[in-house]
Parts: sequence; structure tokens; C-alpha cells
Amino acid sequence: MLDAMDAATIVGYFKGKSILITGSTGFLGKILVEKILRVQPDVHKIYLLVRGIDEPSAKQRVQQEVIDTDLFDLLREKRGKGFQQFVEEKVVALAGDIIHDNLGLETPMLEALAKEIDVIVNIAATTNFYGRYDVSLDVNVMGVKHLCQFAKQCARLKMLMHVSTAFVSGFREGLILEKPIKPGESLREGTFLDIDAELRLVREVKKQLTMTNSSTYSDKDDTDNNKTERTAMKELGLQRARHFGWSNTYVFTKAMGEVLLGQLRGDIPVVIMRPSIITSVRADPVPGWMQGTRTIDTIIIGYAKQNLSCFLADLTFVMDVIPGDMVVNAMMAAMVAHSEEKGAQVVYHSTSSLRNPATYNVLYQSGRRHFYENPRVGKDGKVIPTKEMYFFPTIARFHLYMILTYKIPLEILHLVNLLLCGFFSKLYNDLNRKYKFVMLLVDVYGPFAFFKGCFDDMNLERLRLTMAMKTPEDQMFNFDPKTIDWDEYFTKIHIPGVIKYLCK
Repeated sequence: MLDAMDAATIVGYFKGKSILITGSTGFLGKILVEKILRVQPDVHKIYLLVRGIDEPSAKQRVQQEVIDTDLFDLLREKRGKGFQQFVEEKVVALAGDIIHDNLGLETPMLEALAKEIDVIVNIAATTNFYGRYDVSLDVNVMGVKHLCQFAKQCARLKMLMHVSTAFVSGFREGLILEKPIKPGESLREGTFLDIDAELRLVREVKKQLTMTNSSTYSDKDDTDNNKTERTAMKELGLQRARHFGWSNTYVFTKAMGEVLLGQLRGDIPVVIMRPSIITSVRADPVPGWMQGTRTIDTIIIGYAKQNLSCFLADLTFVMDVIPGDMVVNAMMAAMVAHSEEKGAQVVYHSTSSLRNPATYNVLYQSGRRHFYENPRVGKDGKVIPTKEMYFFPTIARFHLYMILTYKIPLEILHLVNLLLCGFFSKLYNDLNRKYKFVMLLVDVYGPFAFFKGCFDDMNLERLRLTMAMKTPEDQMFNFDPKTIDWDEYFTKIHIPGVIKYLCK
């Protein structure tokens, strides 16, 4: 690792480089693409691998989902009329997918890329906690395999940056270290995680489902077939995750992806960046900009619309959150620090719970203050009154509340419906579906609300210590959580960002 770095070192590193980025249409991907283009206009090329039937469709996706977003307003203003031409010269959209061998690219394109790529950044992931097991394995596990196979063909490759999640550690208590996951390692004692066995299991279950469906449904029932398979794959993912000690399919498959990366990387320099819950941009280019609802934003949106009277959380617990731009700053610094370190594999926690913990109460009080000072106005033009929210400090209390308030009335409605020959069937089915959905959310998201772990970030702290923060330019690459005033950030940046970008 370099002994000292500053903004000039980081900016200089990306000059003339060719970079392949997966997951560029996602939140972090967009921030990274914009940052590189803005701070280093002399980057050679940024290749963005996106799903598309052909190059024109991939280019259209990049334009609409990445370049045309508000995030690029600062760069758009800086470049003026030459903005679009600059982007077209630097950004190349590739129609492909990491779930396929050769990344879904034709051989001539693959060979040309292999001669040119200096850095690979893998951000692509399916982040659905309750996603299909087969899809999650394809993207979060097999995608890593296919990228590793391509990386080994790249003659000029200096670095493979892989973005994971801090929660691959599961929901342990105490200090959680920045260390790789060993092959076979699982979170439940007495179990051995065999990735190949999990891949075989999915193939076998899908084969059985196909045989069962073909004998049960006719050809015209393809929708039912797909629904049955989708439900079965979702349930299998949760079942396997919990069998090995993880809470959901997303963190389970991301953990497997890390293991596979460690096994297949060879002597390629690898950095694994594990952010915790990523929140809106704090500093640049657009404070408050965000995409996609994070766990904590459910509280903010529900509170803003005043349709959420209670939530599952202990306000004294720490919610480990980190702004998206700080994660990207850490990624860029780490790429520079470990470039061309043959055989290196470094794990970084981009987190805040150790250096600058923020409790759920800080978020709630910031929300109360924001909405009292800036009350929401409904579609009818009337002010939506800001009410207090009740928080359940245990899952057991929440379950009791749901039984007394919703489950028992539902059972009574079910009985009345039977006595009236199905008169209330539509109402009962609708309410019962909503009740089950809420309980599923609690089941999947509950562990985050009561997480008692603390992520050690000693590796990232060592990287921070190499950073010179002497000039305003150096602040462009700040990734120190100690510099965040959480109350100010939530009140003035994050919550207004949620209102602007998520509450449309």
C-alpha cells in the first residue's frame, strides 16, 4: 500500500486508464462514473456493462438511467455545450451480463477489451433480500466467477475492485473484523457451506418443479407455472440462508460471492469493499441525491406521508449507515493504494458504527424536527399534520400488536365471510395478503433493526491515515465518518433528499 496519498495522486492514477464497471445503473455505480469523469477528464475509457439486446439498447439505457440523471448536473454545467460529446468520447456501453460466460460479449469485443482494461469494478448485484435463489446465485455468485475468468485474460489489469456488503458477517454481536470469508465457512456451527452443492440443489429443485408443473398445468397456464417457480425459489433462498446462519438471500449469496472470488482470483490484486447501509450523497456532486429505498428510508417515507403509525426498532440501537459518496471515495483511494499488488486481497469496511455511531433516535428526532419545520402538503392542498410514531423495541411486542390489531379482526372477518357465503371474500383476501406482506417484511428486515454488531474498520482507518487532507481538493476524497454531523446530515441533506427523490 502507498505510504501517502492526496487528491492529486488519486486523480492522476485514473489518467489514461480504461475501466470496466458493472452495475453502473445502480446507486453506487452512477456516483463512481460521475466522479471519475468529473475529476479526471483524461480517463481513457469507461466501459459500462449493462443488460440490453444490442449495443444501441445498451447505449440508450446508459444515457437514460445514468447520464441523464440529476447526479450529472454539476458535470453538465462544467462541460456546457460539450457535455454530451465528452460523455460519448469517454463512456462506452456494452450489451452484456455477468451471469453469462464471457460476460455475454462476442469474442472479438471480449478479446479487444482484454487487451485494454486496466481496472475492473464489480458493483453489479441483485439486492433483493427476499429474491429468487436461482437469480441471486446467478448474479451474486456466478457473476463473480465470470468476471474472474475475464480478469485473468486482461494483460494490463492492475486491480479488481469488488463491492460486497458489511452484512455478509451476518448479525453477530460485538466487534466484526475486516477479514475474508474462508471456503466452507458458515455462520451456523456444524454446517459446511459448499457452493457447488447449492448450485446443484437449485438445478434439481427447478427440474422437479418443471416436472410437477408440466403434469399439473396445461400450456396455457404458463403464468401459474412461473408464479409457482418464483415463489418456490424465493422460499428456497430464505430457507438455505437461514440454514447456514444468514438472515436473507441477499447477504447469503454475497458472502458466497466473496468466497468464490478468494478461490478464483489467482494473483490478481483484489479489494473487497463492504459498505453498511448506504445513504444519500453527503457532499458532492449533489447533496441529498439518492436512488432506491434503503431500510431506514421506510421510516422517513412512512413518516412523511403519515401512513406509518409504528415501526420496528429500538431507538437506542446503532444503525450503521454511510453516505454513498464516501463509499465511492474509499473505493477510488483503495484502487490507487493497492494497484498492481500481486496476490493482494484486502477487505475494507466502509461503515460508521465504530468511529461515529448514529442511533435510530438521531434519525427519528431529525425527522420530527424536519417535518415540524417543513410540513407536508397533501394532494388536496391541506397540510398533513405531523404525528408521533410508536416504535416497538422487540419483535415479540410487534407480533402481539399485529395479532391484536389485525390478525384477530381478520379471523373474525374470515368467519363472517364463511357465514355469508363468501360475501367478503375480496376484502378478506386483500387484507390478509397485506397482513402477510407486513409480517414478511418484519421477518426479513427485523434483524437490521436489532443489529448489535459493530464493524471494525481498522484497515480502512490505515488507508485514511495515508490521506493528506491539507487542501480543499483533498476533501473531494474524504471518507472519514468522524467528519459527519449526523443530526445535520439527516435534517438538512438526507431527509430532504428522500422527499425529493423518493416521495414522488
